[in-house]
Order: sequence, then structure tokens, then C-alpha cells
Amino acid sequence: VQLVESGGGLVQAGGSLRLSCAASGFTFGDYAIGWYRQAPGQERKEISCISSGNRRLYYSDSVKGRFTMSSDNAKKTVYLHMNSLKPEDTAVYYCAADLGDYNGDCWESAMDYWGKGTLVTVSS
Repeated sequence: VQLVESGGGLVQAGGSLRLSCAASGFTFGDYAIGWYRQAPGQERKEISCISSGNRRLYYSDSVKGRFTMSSDNAKKTVYLHMNSLKPEDTAVYYCAADLGDYNGDCWESAMDYWGKGTLVTVSS
């Protein structure tokens, strides 16, 4: 089982990035996929989740309206489209997978598999 994030980098405030989370080794549609981020000196927090099955979406208030999560089941990949980036979005971004989370909760403690993260730096 593997989750691999990519797409991070340095961007100016107001810019955009698209992160990818490529999954392998499990039945993709059976798993909820969550995006989390950990800013320097802070705890990791959930920012977005797509549920198992019907692919219901959830966004935290901090990113709602700016970030969009999408899923390509054929490619076993989820994306996080990040627009209107702010310096406070600077963080390591992680994706994680949880079997059978049809509510799309993506509770951090319940996630079964994690990627290693990709760094996003937003300059002011």
C-alpha cells in the first residue's frame, strides 16, 4: 500500500498549485481520502476529505472556497486544487486513506495509510 503526494513547491501569494495523491495497493473507491497539513510549529490538521463510495466532499473553513478536491478513480489519484494561496497556507501537505469512511469524516486517528507529504511554501 502506498500513497505518494506530489505537486508542492514555492508560489507567490494569490497563486495556485495542484497537489496530487497517487494511491496503489488497495481498492481505491472503498477508501476515503483526506488531505491534511502541518504548518511549522503547529499540529497537523484536516483540510479536506472525500468519502468512500459516493465521494462526498468536505472542506475545513480555512480552505473552503479556495481549495477544491477531486478524484480520478481510473488513475487512483486525488487532487487538491489550491487557489488564492496565502502565506498562512504554507505547510507540509499529507494525504491519507481510511477504509469504509462513507461519511467522509477522515478523522486523523482513524486513517489507515499516510503519504510522506509534500511541502507548499507561499511567499508574501
